[in-house]
Amino acid sequence: MLLCIDIGNTNTVLATFDGDKLVHNWRIKTDARSTADELGLMFRGLLAGDAVEITGVAACSTVPAALRSLRTMLSRYYADLPSVIVEPGVRTGVQLAIDNPKEVGADRVVNTLAAYTLYGGPSIVVDFGTTTNFDVISDRGEFLGGAFAPGIEISFDALAARAAQLRKVEATRPRSVIGKNTVECLQAGLYFGFAGQVDRIVERMTQEMGEVKAVIATGGLASLVLNECHTITHHEPMITLIGLRMVYERNV
Repeated sequence: MLLCIDIGNTNTVLATFDGDKLVHNWRIKTDARSTADELGLMFRGLLAGDAVEITGVAACSTVPAALRSLRTMLSRYYADLPSVIVEPGVRTGVQLAIDNPKEVGADRVVNTLAAYTLYGGPSIVVDFGTTTNFDVISDRGEFLGGAFAPGIEISFDALAARAAQLRKVEATRPRSVIGKNTVECLQAGLYFGFAGQVDRIVERMTQEMGEVKAVIATGGLASLVLNECHTITHHEPMITLIGLRMVYERNV
């Protein structure tokens, strides 16, 4: 089986594929201080728990320190297996139609590949993670750019840290947009505010592009506001891992 690894700022998501079928998946917290040996032991433990034998590895990371440890881990624990780390020089088939292609995170590149392959274009990927990323894809599969916004949990944490009488609360849908207590007021502003932010940005992007075939939600926090976002047409929580599988197939 192919092991795909997506190391993000907050979480690391792993999945195994048998051909194009996703078989297992795990989500663990990202620690940029983890050594190569700690990563190797953790990944081997997860795979052994489900008796998984892997035949190759595909990975990407938005955390430079974690990427260094990942490279060392792969060379030490999986040296006999073919591996692909998405970075400049790796074939993805995605043209980066932006000012500075070197600035684009590897996750946005593989999201573009997977979204265009699965849904066609023009399309938009909304990735709900540490930040909320909007990735815009042309009708030819090009990455056109996008937008960044603070993530849901970042905003909750910032309010609790900067406002003396506010505290950190659970990121969930309140019973009403009109909060009856401090907790509900916080939840209402952030929950409905984020949903409105997503819809407005997608609407403006659609106006500039002329048409959009699909708006795909992904990321660990997508399910939180998914039902309140009227512009989302598809939910694919594993789109980055699916994209990693596709990049691996192009290179190995």
